[in-house]
Amino acid sequence: MYEAKNIVENAANSKDHTTLVAAVTAAGLVETLQGPGPFTVFAPTNEAFAALPDGTVETLLKPENKETLTAVLTYHVVPGKVDAAAVGAAIKAGNGKAMVKTVNGAELTFAESADGITITDAKGHVAKVTIADVNQSNGVIHVIDTVLLP
Repeated sequence: MYEAKNIVENAANSKDHTTLVAAVTAAGLVETLQGPGPFTVFAPTNEAFAALPDGTVETLLKPENKETLTAVLTYHVVPGKVDAAAVGAAIKAGNGKAMVKTVNGAELTFAESADGITITDAKGHVAKVTIADVNQSNGVIHVIDTVLLP
């Protein structure tokens, strides 16, 4: 990934994020995520999408499910550029937890574990940040190992 490119350009060139790019395209969010932002994207890998129940991704990518897909994807986006240091500071200030509102309006819970930063979604699924602070021209990407569900 290149710091001079935007979130979509970099994700499109990542072999680990082809499913995410397909989903962003199906949801009609390409233009938005190519915009000036800044955005913070918690980007699930292809493996994270593959771990969903059989047929979930295919169902979400259907045109009639665009609204649901958009809700799932925007649950992975936080307004502004929030780097790992800011997340860590928020967790410390929150006595071990930080609640962050996503672009879709729902919250994610951040915490620090022995393995690093974790994110818990509204359904109780826990994602681990596997690569932090991948800077983009219009924000930052943090790679995660689980798809978050609102």
